[in-house]
Amino acid sequence: MSRRDEILSKIGSIPAMPTVVVEIRKLLRNPDVNFTELAQIIKYDPGLTTNILHLANSAYFGFSKSVNSVQQGIVRLGTKRIFELAVAAAIAPMAQKAVKGYDLSPGKFWEHSVAVAIGAEQLALDLNIKAPDYTFTAGLLHDIGKIVLGTFIEVDAAPIMTLANQENVSFDEAEKQILGIDHAEVGAILLERWNLPECIVDVDRWHHQPDLYQGDRLVLDLVHVADILSMMSGLGIGNDGLNYHPSSEVAARLNLTTKVTESVLCKIMGKLNELISLFNPETKKGNNNGS
Repeated sequence: MSRRDEILSKIGSIPAMPTVVVEIRKLLRNPDVNFTELAQIIKYDPGLTTNILHLANSAYFGFSKSVNSVQQGIVRLGTKRIFELAVAAAIAPMAQKAVKGYDLSPGKFWEHSVAVAIGAEQLALDLNIKAPDYTFTAGLLHDIGKIVLGTFIEVDAAPIMTLANQENVSFDEAEKQILGIDHAEVGAILLERWNLPECIVDVDRWHHQPDLYQGDRLVLDLVHVADILSMMSGLGIGNDGLNYHPSSEVAARLNLTTKVTESVLCKIMGKLNELISLFNPETKKGNNNGS
């Protein structure tokens, strides 16, 4: 069995998305979704309930009046944020652990994932672009393949790093040469298995090679830039470090300027701790006021 086949066979051992995420997605496909029905599903998941109430009452949105029920939280945050929270809550337990193969200490992978999600949305705002609803989720999940390779399979990244440095190729290209597959493709395969939308799967698959993608590139471009900015600022990088190449074509398509990138970086740093703390059990004790 080739290394690629071995990796593909192990993807099936990754836990499926929790039922609550699947049910929420089914309901949200209906544009006239019933908030009461949505709240009924969520209230049986204590962790997600706490996350919704915590975010709905957080400084992140700056609301002055507090809410104490899931239904009020849904109304305040909107269904888009509810799905984002459900996905984030589902992956947070594995994302907060150390990713051994990439030499990421506990919390670093999660820090980078949240930074890219924030950055992709913030980049669109600063560029006056209307970003699709799935932008945050696509950013959050863009590197999920690293968890598969680094944690569940515990790939040894040393020969990959050696090849990347000796041949002056990107880390993902070195992954392909050593493993027969890279973390972007592994992540896309996992997201397909989780039945997530194709638009999110495609961002994961092509986020290091946006110029090769033939579909709608907007969210892909936003995530690509946010990923590079987060790595450049040292947010959640491991032994793959800066062995990735930013696309000049993406920068041209988005009309990126130094002023915009600096502004986005500042805003990522300003919002990052608030969202990271949302999924830290120690910061949430006593915050769940009801359902």
